[in-house]
Amino acid sequence: MAEVVNMPRLSDTMEEGTVAKWLKNVGDKIEEGDILAEIETDKATMEFESFHEGTLLHIGIAEGDGAPVDTLLAIIGDEGEDISSLLNGNQGTLNNKVETTEDTNTPEKTEESTVIAENNISSEIPEGVEIIKMPRLSDTMEEGTVAAWLKKVGDEVEEGDILAEIETDKATMEFESFYSGQLLYIGIKEGETAAVDEVLAVIGPAGTNVEAVLQSKPSSKTVTASTAETEKKAPQEATNQDNLEVKPINSGQRVFVSPLARKIATEKGIDLMTVKGSGDHGRIVKRDVENFVPSEKIIAPAAVTETKTAPESQVTAPQVLTIGEEHFEEVKNSQMRKVIAKRLSESKFTAPHYYLMIEVDMDNAMASRVKINSLPDTKVSFNDMVVKACAMALKKHPQVNTSWNGDTTRYNQHIHVGVAVAVDDGLVVPVLKFTDQMSLTQIGTSVKDLAGRARVKKLTPAEMEGSTFTVSNLGMFGILEFTSIINQPNSAILSVGTIVEKPVVKSGQIVVGNTMKISLACDHRTVDGATGAQFLQTLRDFLENPVTMLA
Repeated sequence: MAEVVNMPRLSDTMEEGTVAKWLKNVGDKIEEGDILAEIETDKATMEFESFHEGTLLHIGIAEGDGAPVDTLLAIIGDEGEDISSLLNGNQGTLNNKVETTEDTNTPEKTEESTVIAENNISSEIPEGVEIIKMPRLSDTMEEGTVAAWLKKVGDEVEEGDILAEIETDKATMEFESFYSGQLLYIGIKEGETAAVDEVLAVIGPAGTNVEAVLQSKPSSKTVTASTAETEKKAPQEATNQDNLEVKPINSGQRVFVSPLARKIATEKGIDLMTVKGSGDHGRIVKRDVENFVPSEKIIAPAAVTETKTAPESQVTAPQVLTIGEEHFEEVKNSQMRKVIAKRLSESKFTAPHYYLMIEVDMDNAMASRVKINSLPDTKVSFNDMVVKACAMALKKHPQVNTSWNGDTTRYNQHIHVGVAVAVDDGLVVPVLKFTDQMSLTQIGTSVKDLAGRARVKKLTPAEMEGSTFTVSNLGMFGILEFTSIINQPNSAILSVGTIVEKPVVKSGQIVVGNTMKISLACDHRTVDGATGAQFLQTLRDFLENPVTMLA
């Protein structure tokens, strides 16, 4: 009997996964324990093995595609087995586009019927009819307000005409039409606000059945707030304000120009003051710029006269315009990056953070480290000493070793210190279990092993779970001091800066010393200011007197 294999939950925080690579193809024989695929989670890329035997009959998620946990990943069964009932049972996952009552025996036929159904729906929109949607006129815009309509239903619209003035989160901007026809419908009235991609207007031939158009599925030609156009237009308007706004000319009149025409004129080097507009109220539109032919008789005499009559002291240097092309690249976020963003946002905006900072005298720690590392086969870093000191301080201040659970506060009797490690895709936090029971050399060996495997994505989920406190160290990058966002469900995280040699005062004398700044981010729901301060005092005592950590 065929078995459905769903996208597994390979970590406690995983909500979706990406198939990095399939190691089996449809038709291959599968044994229990065979590796089916490599799956990228929010924390690592892991091998996923089969718990079933048989033939790989179906692959539900292609390489490079992501899907939520429990989505159909594959089907394993007997060779030639009919799996249509299993595919139909997962119809919501396989095909969210349309519903069909046609019986199908293969997934290929299901997709074919879907395409046919979509084409039938799309064909209901008459040729030449365009649905205009609320455009995204800035990078942060999520909704817009129609400040004014410059056209009304029934008006003829030419390409480049201004349809409306739309108020975004940053400014009120003119929105021009990219199509010609009659304005058949206005979906958002003046003063009303709507989300990006809501129907703004419909343009098409006179007599079109607008209700049928609005109820049908838009075709591929439908305008859906072209991000590409607005991204090109908005920066151009922002960076060339002197050229984009209406300009006074000698006659006292003003030049009105559509954004698209202005953009084309800038690219072609056309002086808009010499272009005659054919749009509303003499506005210069796209066709005016495209059809413009410069007149040498007008330009040349003006230049000659100016050269002859202007005194030498008044000659102005030619204006230098910076010309370039904007470039950008959109890279698909990895599962790790998306989960980091989600978790840190939740932590920052739900846990009331506050920060405490102290400076630690590291002279004794530096001397102790030299002696420890002089022993055979021993290598201890300053970070290892910080991790050990944190574990010892947590034993003395259990309030910091807690988790907020809403109606209760969890006091952890064990101490598991997470150590933040930077990897290519973001940040992972391998965990040292029972850190207070480990020696400095054990901590050093464990951190080196975990960090190395973290960078090649070979950590297991169990090695990244269960921390009760976290240490983040950027001292190796020369960072003097910084603050971190708490790694939930911890109540605190320690940020460690670099060791700096500088003048310090000891016994009333100015001498050369070595200091290190550390900051503690605390969740005020569980750790009060005085408690955090006492924890840092104890931590400083351990670091300034490392021998006390060996007791």
